[in-house]
Amino acid sequence: KMAKRTSGSSSRSLSGNGGKASNGKRRKLATEELDSSENPSVQQKYWLMKSEPETRLVNGVDVKFSIDDLRASPDMTSCWDGVRNYQARNLMKEMQIGDQAFFYHSNCKEPGIAGIVEISREAYVDDTQFNRKDPHFDPKSKKSDPKWFMVDVRFVRKTKRYIRLSELKEIYQEHSKRGGELKEMALFTRARLSVQPVTREEFDFILSLEEPH
Repeated sequence: KMAKRTSGSSSRSLSGNGGKASNGKRRKLATEELDSSENPSVQQKYWLMKSEPETRLVNGVDVKFSIDDLRASPDMTSCWDGVRNYQARNLMKEMQIGDQAFFYHSNCKEPGIAGIVEISREAYVDDTQFNRKDPHFDPKSKKSDPKWFMVDVRFVRKTKRYIRLSELKEIYQEHSKRGGELKEMALFTRARLSVQPVTREEFDFILSLEEPH
């Protein structure tokens, strides 16, 4: 839903990395984290998805979309549109229903992880690419051969505390030197991508940071 994406390095960005559910379309379902044991044949994957939590006008359209905006959406669900980077798009096409992702606030004073979302609908055509009034309009994309896709995400919960990028960067630098779960995290090795893969080990380690140490 990178609707409200960040410029360039976050989702909904116009520089091609964008992606977030735009204010107009929101679809979402429940509020509890999915138990992957419901379908043991499907390997649950984890992701990080960037969106802009602060107002920013692009062609007269506010691309702001925060974790609170998602929670306030109908059924706490929204499409994650506006991704205009091929790597990020391809990663979204790998997403499956039930996958979980960190909702990351980007392009703001204090970037960081604000919550957890769940993929509730797998990749389908992002119609904002055909809308001339949308900031993510792509004149080179045709309805007969669309270039861009989106998924739907639903709010699961906010993290118990806001996990700042600055804190994660310190841990990453330490783990890079001495070993640790975050030593190869895409947030730092593929920083400009608005949609990023997260390993199970990275996901669990970051969740462990919610509790005070």
